[in-house]
Amino acid sequence: MKKYAYIRVSSKDQNVSRQIEAMHDIGIIDKNMFIDKQSGKNFNREQYQLLLKKLKKGDELYVKSIDRFGRDYDEIQEQWRYLTRKIFVDIVVLDFPLLDTRNRVNGITGKFISDLVLQILSYVAQVERENTKQRQAEGIRIAKERGIRLGRPPKSIPEEFKEIYSLWKDNKISKRKGALMLHTNHNTFSSWIRNYEKSIENNNDKCEQK
Repeated sequence: MKKYAYIRVSSKDQNVSRQIEAMHDIGIIDKNMFIDKQSGKNFNREQYQLLLKKLKKGDELYVKSIDRFGRDYDEIQEQWRYLTRKIFVDIVVLDFPLLDTRNRVNGITGKFISDLVLQILSYVAQVERENTKQRQAEGIRIAKERGIRLGRPPKSIPEEFKEIYSLWKDNKISKRKGALMLHTNHNTFSSWIRNYEKSIENNNDKCEQK
């Protein structure tokens, strides 16, 4: 029997140290920890899939909390059943002792209680994920209505742009070469061209109206 840990955060810039420390505290070694840094909406995660290949009958799988395992009600239920009834792995959720399939009374109570509690907690995890998405959507809508720009501010056009633009306009360089010379990417250089040509067009329209 081996002990494994599954650790997950939603993005690459989030910290996993708290989950790792919790696993060290119960004696799980680093090589038996599988860490994903991506959304919990499904189980198509690289490290989780590698973990499934390692797990054998009688092994124990530890997660810090149920939302670290996943956030979709149906997906959590399906994976839980697969692990406990197909591979015959025990699952322990550290932050919620009732989710511990090792606690056996007459051979069934541990899994039975865990299954019931899991249905409630996984449903709550999904509702929270959906509420978060709704709050984000509402925040974006309100911001747009107020004229607030979202995302990164556009890069300002450098002084050297006009010279590079002229070379591109005269077919002496490609867009990609121009972007390289300005230390930016192809899409940004193309955007600068569109904005620059639009400003020239607007200025010409103003002159004609005078």
